[in-house]
Amino acid sequence: MKQWTKEQIKEFTKADDMHVSPFYDDGKTYGTPTWIWSVVNNNKLYVRAYNGQNSRWYQSAMKQRAGKIKLAGQEYKVSFNDASGNKNLDKQINEAYKNKYGSSSYCPPMLKSGPISATVEIDPK
Repeated sequence: MKQWTKEQIKEFTKADDMHVSPFYDDGKTYGTPTWIWSVVNNNKLYVRAYNGQNSRWYQSAMKQRAGKIKLAGQEYKVSFNDASGNKNLDKQINEAYKNKYGSSSYCPPMLKSGPISATVEIDPK
């Protein structure tokens, strides 16, 4: 499996411009880009769906497992992997959200069970 470079991880840690585009059902056409928060934990890139597993982009990402993202001014073909269900990892990602977005009123909802259940690891293709 490919991994993000140290330089990419450094940029991703600071960036607040992620757009995620999982494939549509045809597996070829990229979906409409959705702006979303991203965090880095242990040199891996994570996102959560604000509306939990009901989020359309999340459902597409889990069904298609692939698409693209735009982050830190670059576009990347990626794979999407379910990263929910590990309580230790959930806590680490919660801390990453607090550190990066804690001053926003949108942060506390991202630390609740709905978004936590829709945590996704994004890997380069």
